[in-house]
Amino acid sequence: MSAPAGKQPYHHGDLRRALIDVTLEAIAEDGLGELSLRELARRANVSHAAPAHHFRSRAGLLTAIAAEGYHLLADELERVRGDDVTEQAVAYLRFATAHPAHFAVMRAPELCITRDPELLTARERAGEQLLRPDDRTVALAAWALAHGLANLLLEGNVHPDPGSDVESLARALLRHLA
Repeated sequence: MSAPAGKQPYHHGDLRRALIDVTLEAIAEDGLGELSLRELARRANVSHAAPAHHFRSRAGLLTAIAAEGYHLLADELERVRGDDVTEQAVAYLRFATAHPAHFAVMRAPELCITRDPELLTARERAGEQLLRPDDRTVALAAWALAHGLANLLLEGNVHPDPGSDVESLARALLRHLA
């Protein structure tokens, strides 16, 4: 059943997912700065009041994105066999460059509801993966290097050499930790 011309449909197949997806697209296009639930509802082709059915506020929506990002990061890190800190750092970098909008929200905790249970669980899950090697100091150093490199790459301040990729660049830098 379609809505009359000029009216937006009330029902949406999966409004929560649609709002997350349009928010990720908006962040990829314009950054985090001027996101509003009204604009995101327009992008999702729903009424301006519809997001309230799933998210009480912009912070609630961004919190859901951050939690999803931490789960995606943990999934990526769980694929690393053993406690190889270089490969964990490469996995972190692979996540950050494949999901830059999630990564941006995860780096902006002031925009999220930091005590949200799902967010706390997701952050803890990713943190456990990042710090699972026996030598936590080396693991933290690798994580810090990967995080910094991801920021430099996403901000356009660093580019891999021609014929190289971000994973090769990360491995080359991480060899200096050994």
